[in-house]
Amino acid sequence: MTTLTTAPSARPAPGTRIVPGAERTLRNRVTLRQGVADSLAMARRGLIKIRRTPEQLIDVTVQPIIFTLMFTYIFGGAIAGSVEAYLPLIIPGILVQTVITTSAVTGTQLREDMDKGVFDRFRSLPIARIAPLAGALVADTVRYLIATTLTIVMGLIMGWRPGGGVSGVLLAGLLVIVCAWSLSWIFAFLGVVARSASSVQGISFLVLFPLTFLSNAFVSVDTMPGWLQGFVNVNPVSHLVTAVRDLAGTGSVTGQVGIALLSCAVVVAIFAPLAVRSYMKKA
Repeated sequence: MTTLTTAPSARPAPGTRIVPGAERTLRNRVTLRQGVADSLAMARRGLIKIRRTPEQLIDVTVQPIIFTLMFTYIFGGAIAGSVEAYLPLIIPGILVQTVITTSAVTGTQLREDMDKGVFDRFRSLPIARIAPLAGALVADTVRYLIATTLTIVMGLIMGWRPGGGVSGVLLAGLLVIVCAWSLSWIFAFLGVVARSASSVQGISFLVLFPLTFLSNAFVSVDTMPGWLQGFVNVNPVSHLVTAVRDLAGTGSVTGQVGIALLSCAVVVAIFAPLAVRSYMKKA
């Protein structure tokens, strides 16, 4: 009789004796593999839902175009002297604002599904309990990608020519998507604990809009009153906008990129366990 001391990737053959530690490792691997597969299946469900109800993408398709046109042509001449001079300042700001505000949709849709009893039906399925939550977060990255792409394309159409080249723009877009995904854990937590989808939406806008507008996304910090500059300089959104400008404008990876990624890690470390724990209690 064979004694197995390490857990293989496949199920052991009949007659093989598994020592306790290897059996636990094998069970954990099988559970993790099943959880990933179930989460991807739930993400596919979210994408199919978007395809069947494309109006869900209005916020990530129409908003980038409207905001880019409106802010650029209204404030460009007054702030920078011309639209062309304003584009390097405003496009990264609009990109950050559009994508991170889109992350609030995660919590709103999660709460709507829970209110409709969709998650009650998921409980009866032979899937990992965490899969519906994880799948929703994975599917929403597609929304961030659409918003990022449209904002960049709109800026290029209007005459924005980033000095960082293609690689700098791609890194800037990737950074924004990562930050939006990390913020979605906050709103996923709110979606689980809140009583209604409207309350999640209200809290989200109450938090995100002051953070985005009280930042360096639309105007230079030097033009603000001294008492406001202190808040703007420590605002995480300002660090993210500066990092995006550095990547897209010069292609340089500065310390602002590190601050943005560190902030993302802190948010995920705090709110991912809170969201998962709260969801598992209700699931």
